[in-house]
Formats: sequence, structure tokens, C-alpha cells
Amino acid sequence: MPPLLRRPPGKRVKPTSKAAAAARRLLEAHEARRRFEPLPPELAPTTAEDAYAIQDAFVALRSDKLGAITGYKVALASAAMRRFVGVEEPQLGTMLESTLHRTPARVRGADYVHLIVEFEVGVELAEDLPAADAPFTRERVARAVGGVMPAIELADDRNADYAALARHPFELIADNGWSEGAVLGVPVDWKSVDLAAVRGVATINGQAVGEGRGAEAMSHPFESVAWVANLLASHGRGLLRRDVVITGSLVTSKPARPGDLITFSLEGLGSVELHVD
Repeated sequence: MPPLLRRPPGKRVKPTSKAAAAARRLLEAHEARRRFEPLPPELAPTTAEDAYAIQDAFVALRSDKLGAITGYKVALASAAMRRFVGVEEPQLGTMLESTLHRTPARVRGADYVHLIVEFEVGVELAEDLPAADAPFTRERVARAVGGVMPAIELADDRNADYAALARHPFELIADNGWSEGAVLGVPVDWKSVDLAAVRGVATINGQAVGEGRGAEAMSHPFESVAWVANLLASHGRGLLRRDVVITGSLVTSKPARPGDLITFSLEGLGSVELHVD
């Protein structure tokens, strides 16, 4: 996964020919609004390293239109979801500048093939976590956190066949975890809140659709951030001040349809709101 973080134009590390070809294939599939399908065998990743190299090249292509990397998402944060997909580790995705929204936000359902939402604890950094300082712990992450907020992740699964994911466990990484950004609440001081025990409640059109606790995010949201920082550091990259990490869904993903009003609240940390037009 070569470094891409906020790299100025013209300074990107050139991907391998295979990763570059796979990334172009993914971009074409997105732009043509095709259903999510595995890459052809000659381009498909066979390891997580392969997949992150493709992801990096794919994100570089998308960043020309969507802006710089400003955050990260943790996919498959729960053990149950990892078993479902057939992997042992969570998976990292990136979020680009124009895909991050502040509450209350509106998006158009027609801009996605099949929009889904997840409900997460968001973390905003107040200082860098550079690769040279790794390994990172939950306690070290806590000293770098500037604010915590509820977040609604936006993702486009492009009508994927979920039952087939386990046969292609690295394709989700290559496709950047289906990331289309997030809606973020207002960052607040978190020190009086037990983030592992904090209760989150999701609603759609006024009806509760699920709830969960912060411990769903790898036992604690800051453990998720530490995992992100350590994975980036293993590739010579770091988290930067003002980066946002959404730490893993506390509630199972839900489809988001035109006309929906979607909210997510975290006890002591406020709420976030999304309208789908």
C-alpha cells in the first residue's frame, strides 16, 4: 500500500501494472454503475497486500474528482462480520474530502447504485500519529483525540451478492470497503463518557432500527483507531491531525432509500441526521 496521504498532484508513487489495471477496472465499474462483482482472475487480489495496493491506486484515481484523503473507515470490526466474510482481520477503507458531510446532511439516492448506511462512533484527531511512533495503543490514541461524535457511514454495495463475499475475501479491500464517506456529528469532549459502554440508537423515519454499544468496535472505539494507525504505520504512513476515523458499525447496515430520514444518537455524544432525497 504505497503512501498516498494528502500527496500533492504529480508526487504519487506509481502502482504496479496489475494494481493500476485493477484500479481502472474498478473505476470503470463504478462510473458505469455496474453491480459489484469480483475482479477477473488475472487482476484479482490473492492477499491483503495485493488488495491494499489496488485500493491505493483506486483511491488515487477517485481523489482527482473527490479530493484528498481526510479519514478512514474500519470495515468488519466485529468478529461476527469477519466470520461472515471469511477473514481474520478487520479491513481498512479511506474517505475522501468531498464525501464527508456535517449534520444535518442531505444526499441524493440516485447518486448511488444501492446506498447503505452504518452507525458508528467517529473520532477526530487533534494531533498526528506518525508512523515513526508506532506501535500505538488505546491509551496513546486517547491522548491524540480531539473530539468524538456519532457518525453515519455512507456506502454503496452496488447490489453485491453478500453470500459470495467469503469466496473472494480481499475484493472488499480492493474496492475501498464500498466507502462513499460519512455524515459526522459535532465533535465533543468524550472524557466523561465510557466509550465501550456508550449506547447508540439508530432510527429511520422515526422508527428504531437497531442499537449497539461502543464495544462493538473492536472492544473499544480507540482500539479501532489504534488498529488503523498501526496498519498505516506498517506501510510507512500516519494518521494526521484533523483526520477522522469511523470505528466500526454498532448496528447492522441498513438500506437507505429516497425519502428516508435517518438518525443516530450516542448517549452523551449527541446525534447525527441524514436526509435521502
